[in-house]
Amino acid sequence: MDNLPNDFPGAPAPMNTAAAREAVSAPAILLMVTAGLGILMALLSLLTSLAGGGNLTPEQLDQLREAGLEHLIPWVERSRSFGAFGNLLTLVLSGVTFFGALRMKDLRSFGLAMAASIIAIIPCFGPCCCIGIPAGIWALVVINKPEVKAAFRP
Repeated sequence: MDNLPNDFPGAPAPMNTAAAREAVSAPAILLMVTAGLGILMALLSLLTSLAGGGNLTPEQLDQLREAGLEHLIPWVERSRSFGAFGNLLTLVLSGVTFFGALRMKDLRSFGLAMAASIIAIIPCFGPCCCIGIPAGIWALVVINKPEVKAAFRP
């Protein structure tokens, strides 16, 4: 299709890279901010979890036993390792989102930019929970415009 004239039906519109770069700039920056917040929160939570935060005190254990909820004690004690796993997952996904947003800002790696936008939309799974939803939707809308999509390079 490289040899087709611009007025040929179905030919891609001429690329205006500056306009495409301007269009993706704000959503990419917002994705980077939400990913950065997600990384920060996950690191703080992971450090708290690894430092023993969230452990039950002897008084809390006694209260659970008195309430007849001693069967929940193993689950509460295991929740720390589940939390650590969740925080590691959030770190990875936030990192992918941040890197994808960086590539989006440079109009590179359309697939990674798309993945970063989709990850941000998934509530409580993407970076910074609900803050990422509007950023991800905005980024998806912008990068799927034909003129912006055409400006991306590998």
